[in-house]
Amino acid sequence: MTIHLPDANGFLRPYEPRTEPLTFSPGIPFTSRTVFAAAHVVADPYADVTPDAPAAVDWDATLAFRRHLWSHGLGVAEAMDTAQRGMGLDWAGAAELIRRSAAEARAVGGRIACGVGTDQITAGSLDDIRAAYEEQLAVVEEAGAQAILMASRALAATARGPEDYLEIYGHLLRQAADPVILHWLGPMFDPALEGYWGSSDLDTATDVFLDVIAAHPDKVDGVKISLLDAGREIELRRRLPKGVRCYTGDDFHYPELIAGDERGFSHALLGVFDPLGPLAAEAVRVLDTGDTAGFRALLDPTVGLARHLFQAPTRYYKTGVVFLAWLAGHQSHFTMVGGLQSARSLPHLARAYELADRLGLFPDPRRAEERMRNLLSLYGVDR
Repeated sequence: MTIHLPDANGFLRPYEPRTEPLTFSPGIPFTSRTVFAAAHVVADPYADVTPDAPAAVDWDATLAFRRHLWSHGLGVAEAMDTAQRGMGLDWAGAAELIRRSAAEARAVGGRIACGVGTDQITAGSLDDIRAAYEEQLAVVEEAGAQAILMASRALAATARGPEDYLEIYGHLLRQAADPVILHWLGPMFDPALEGYWGSSDLDTATDVFLDVIAAHPDKVDGVKISLLDAGREIELRRRLPKGVRCYTGDDFHYPELIAGDERGFSHALLGVFDPLGPLAAEAVRVLDTGDTAGFRALLDPTVGLARHLFQAPTRYYKTGVVFLAWLAGHQSHFTMVGGLQSARSLPHLARAYELADRLGLFPDPRRAEERMRNLLSLYGVDR
């Protein structure tokens, strides 16, 4: 049955939804790549909260979604920016999320890595920042999860230059019990991180980042690069010490970066693999067989949806991710912590629905269509 979707010019246009989904069976972990999906949180829609109040999380639905990702062989990157760290989810909520998800991972044998930041403070001295990082690192390690050292807004605001980054990260790496993942999140994802590593010049910043790794290569499992610049990621990937993985966080160029070239490849830690989970997992399993062309044939068509979800202002991609989780039936509502469901327009959401439907991402296309119609009716679309 035809559904009429609003376009960017304010006009309604007809679209014929597909009737059958693509189907991918759960499977074992991958052999050729290490792949994490950064997972969103499900809000409690009945909680009486305001946008600036602490997040109210639906723990059952949140953990069920992680089990969904694990069932397809994906690792879960927990309490990252996809989970609205610093955009609705405070440190207290993130700490609870880490503890609950890590316990669930142990119960089902799933792989998990968790974000370590400084979001319990908004500013402070280097000593304050170090202590905030240490507190969060302790929570993650005590939960039995791998640590991801995330970029710190407080450090970006306080650091006087590269030497402060070298001192803070060096201290944390020496202290970490096990090798960690370092996360370089670009300002397109968080404007407060402009000039991270002590310089707005990316060549200079890259050199500082590599100096941090070179000083402690045994404590760095890998690096997650989220700069949306495939050429820069490839160049950095080739300069990493032996044994240090590159995890792409590039939601625009991930198929080519994961596929790699004659000189190497990227592993993955991606927010876009939240909605793409089963399809992405199938693609990586094809890659495990050595079939790069088959991998690209499955994953390349998803880039249009990814670029749409992550279009500027990129930090609001979480709205599209949660919207698609609702349409796919992973949660019963389109409500987000911090009220972030209002961060994207109806034409943006309508286009996300169309792109996801064309890919066959919805396990029940009729349910997705019905939910899309319900949303349209709330905006006054009556056909």
